[in-house]
Amino acid sequence: MNEAHVTVIGWTAAEPYYIVTGNGTPFLSLRVGCTPRRYDRETGSWQDLDTMFLTVNCWRGLADNVNASDFRRGTPVLVTGRLRVRQYERDGQWRFSAEVEASTVGHDLSRGTADFRPVQRGGALTDEDRQAARDAADQWALTAPPDTEAEPATQAA
Repeated sequence: MNEAHVTVIGWTAAEPYYIVTGNGTPFLSLRVGCTPRRYDRETGSWQDLDTMFLTVNCWRGLADNVNASDFRRGTPVLVTGRLRVRQYERDGQWRFSAEVEASTVGHDLSRGTADFRPVQRGGALTDEDRQAARDAADQWALTAPPDTEAEPATQAA
């Protein structure tokens, strides 16, 4: 398949948003911030570059599992999934949204520990489910990015 699969290492930039669609399908959306760091040889210190924010969409069992886990703003995370860049019009302006349809989400264990508890799996998505997900993910486009000064200082070098 010719899809762009990505791995994102970052931190949860906002509290996750969890809903159950009209068809009963669990959906969770979260914002993940990624701040690249570069070593500046002249100053001998690490420099943070511009932060990129992505929307991560989780479905069914993954949505339930992320919702039941301790993912709060500032939590270090690893995300893998399919990259989607969506264009849409709002208030007469064209906007773009970079999203990851997640296949896995986990705590970044290079920055902490976690307890794992296995669970069972679920079923298929409908067009109504996908529209509810797009509507929920658009909430991130309507808000300003969080204050980058509030970013956790525990990023790996």
